[in-house]
Amino acid sequence: MKRMLLLGGVTEALAIARTLGPEHIYSLAGVGRVPTDLTCQVRVGGYGGAAGLAQFIRDEGIELLLDATHPYAAQISQNAATAAQLSGIPCWALRRPAWQPQPGDDWREVSDWAQLIEALKPFHRPLFTLGREPLQHLHEIPPEQFWTLRALDVYPGNERCEVIGARGPFVIEDERELFERRQIDVLISKNSGSTATEPKLEVARERGVPVLVLKRPVLAKVGREFGSVTAVLTALRVESPPYL
Repeated sequence: MKRMLLLGGVTEALAIARTLGPEHIYSLAGVGRVPTDLTCQVRVGGYGGAAGLAQFIRDEGIELLLDATHPYAAQISQNAATAAQLSGIPCWALRRPAWQPQPGDDWREVSDWAQLIEALKPFHRPLFTLGREPLQHLHEIPPEQFWTLRALDVYPGNERCEVIGARGPFVIEDERELFERRQIDVLISKNSGSTATEPKLEVARERGVPVLVLKRPVLAKVGREFGSVTAVLTALRVESPPYL
């Protein structure tokens, strides 16, 4: 079998990793929990950019690089595509389809933090689901706003911000309770396309709450793109010789 390096970051990456044998490597940046029940090798940490990743690929005899990182991890995806090119191996990517607005949605796309803050001005009780990025801006919170931040882990907030540590998948009943208890009047979200975090959009739709959607970055071009775990696994099995 050929040897593969899987770059993880989304839920689907772990599903792929669970099918891999000991000759393959599952690579994680180190944010969040590290699985300990896999047959494949697990590597945690960075590589020092595209050149470092290319050197690792050569040193380990990797024959395929599979990028299954987050849709907003544009720099990592660029490094992966560049490293594969430098080392002369194919790069594939699992690119999770974006959510699409449904009837009743009030979505407002923003390109960056400056646009987001401007769009937030009419609101008082925002719920941020962007990960840790808003933590860098706690000193900017206007006196008329109280922020609720949801991240993978709990971090210190301040008198106008509380940080909730929670990991999906989330269920709609809990999301309804959160919106009601916090009196959320605007939701801020990346368009991750994850079914595990989609219930928040359903609740925003039910309550008529606007959603500020951070625009997806343009990701590096790769040899093959897939929209689902099933499609990736099928391709890995039909290669000659196969990866699985």
